[in-house]
Amino acid sequence: MPVDYLVSALVTLLVVVDPIGLAPTFLAVTHGLPSQTRKSIAWRASLIAGAILFGTALVGDWLLRQLGIGVPAFRIAGGLLLFMVAAEMVLGVRNNRQTKQAEEALEEHVRNIAAFPLAIPLMAGPGAITATLLLASQAGREPVHLGVLFGVITAVMAACMLAYFLASRIERLLGVTGNAVLSRLLGVILAALAVQYVIDGVRSTLAG
Repeated sequence: MPVDYLVSALVTLLVVVDPIGLAPTFLAVTHGLPSQTRKSIAWRASLIAGAILFGTALVGDWLLRQLGIGVPAFRIAGGLLLFMVAAEMVLGVRNNRQTKQAEEALEEHVRNIAAFPLAIPLMAGPGAITATLLLASQAGREPVHLGVLFGVITAVMAACMLAYFLASRIERLLGVTGNAVLSRLLGVILAALAVQYVIDGVRSTLAG
């Protein structure tokens, strides 16, 4: 078991997807719906987002090769993108943007809110897809590493579904201050991971 890779993948995806941080948005999107309907939406959103990330892990590296994009270049670009997500979390604008997207979806009467905006772009958004591509490139063609990545994606989606089921309790437990502190703490961790991705990409480029 590649423990280092497991820890890195788990921390990266948990921070990027941020299941607890999505709980208030889930409440906003599903406001006024019956409990059973909320559970169905949570289940379907997790499945859709998981399928997107699984597909990214499987064909993402192949797609990069077809486009002629080197892994070091993608690591640098991906690291910069993740840093932008981290900056939004630290500055406290990410949750506001997510809530706004959710409200826009409701105003437009989107039929399947499990797919939009929950699965896309909140759960399997640009940050999560980028992180998955980076982790898949690190795994290479090693079956064990890919298996670990698939397990991590499954665990993160399960965490999202659990957070949705317990959304009301989490919001009351953390409160406004707790949610703000947690989001900023996770943002700092993600920023450090993003910088490390950029450093690795630069090193690989110079070594090549």
